[in-house]
Amino acid sequence: MSIHGWARSALEADLQGAEALGYDRLLALRALLAEIVEQSRGLRDPEELAHELQFLADNLDDERDYAFMRP
Repeated sequence: MSIHGWARSALEADLQGAEALGYDRLLALRALLAEIVEQSRGLRDPEELAHELQFLADNLDDERDYAFMRP
């Protein structure tokens, strides 16, 4: 299993646990994201982390064509 597969499985298990406790899935995702950023901030340069988060935010649209992609 790849690290991404592990992360996907771990996240799904955590979300199911949160829902079992009565938490909304979106609220749980937001809380997890905030905690991941907080934990990452202690291990990485804040500017590097900000660039990675901005890249992820800029690439949320699956339908968008990007200049670096070739037809």
